[in-house]
Amino acid sequence: MKVCLVRHGETAWSLTGRHTGSTDLPLTPHGEDEARALAPRLCPMGFTHVLASPRRRARQTCELAGFGAASEIEPDLSEWDYGDYEGRRSVDIRNEIPGWDIWRDGCPGGESPVDVSARADRLIARLSTMHGTIALFSHGQFGAVLAARWIGLALLKGRHFPLHTASVSLLGYDAHLPDQRTIELWNESRSDSIRVRER
Repeated sequence: MKVCLVRHGETAWSLTGRHTGSTDLPLTPHGEDEARALAPRLCPMGFTHVLASPRRRARQTCELAGFGAASEIEPDLSEWDYGDYEGRRSVDIRNEIPGWDIWRDGCPGGESPVDVSARADRLIARLSTMHGTIALFSHGQFGAVLAARWIGLALLKGRHFPLHTASVSLLGYDAHLPDQRTIELWNESRSDSIRVRER
């Protein structure tokens, strides 16, 4: 079993660094282009299951990439619930609360790190019952949490796994140690491919 994790395309708030949990923003026109550009990368992968966050930006990315009809909504793929910090930027929050760190402190009125870690673990348990290559259309911060938990790290380590919009990552298993989970590819985006070709 292999997991293809796709972060949604650009939104107005991802562009400005505002925390976007439950606010149901659409993709920007550029985000729509990013989502369409995923199709040639994803279509040959032959997904056995396609799961998408219920948030509009993830569903729209899934649809524009060509997988809307095959997708199933998975609530556990939702972004971190930012509670009172919804729509705010980290830098502005830290101006009021010096040293605040979402990975350690969570969000008042929203999810704690323990809550998000438990949600990721629940999703991983479900994925572990599936076979083939599974596509997940999700979000930046939750995707980082999922990667950390996939390889057995504490949620706090998720801060080391940033995701660009419309990026593709692959989570799998070591071919020689089938019980050991691995990160086979992380944060590949179309702009990365363009930069490589231009070198």
